[in-house]
Amino acid sequence: MIGYRVKSLREERKMSISELSSKSGVAKSYISSLERNLQTNPTILVLEKIAKILCIKVDALLLNEQADKVMDEEWMEIIQDVMGSGISKEEMREFIQDKKLMSLRIEKL
Repeated sequence: MIGYRVKSLREERKMSISELSSKSGVAKSYISSLERNLQTNPTILVLEKIAKILCIKVDALLLNEQADKVMDEEWMEIIQDVMGSGISKEEMREFIQDKKLMSLRIEKL
């Protein structure tokens, strides 16, 4: 059930319902209802907002699987900072690729 997964992931990240609500823009009462399986048909928009803050893919909520491994809190903060900075996914991929190429060049020296 989606609500159980949301609650489990939120608690793994030591996040309160209030904190998830504040960061995602989804009402506390709605998250609470979702976690208690009173609300069983959330919109994709709601799931996207929650998944973004929990640093997982929406699929992980919908398909009942952990699509992404649980990340430690520091990595989650870094990812949220990058997402909030306006850097596109493609720019981030290019940055990572450039870093890898630079490391290879240094190793060859």
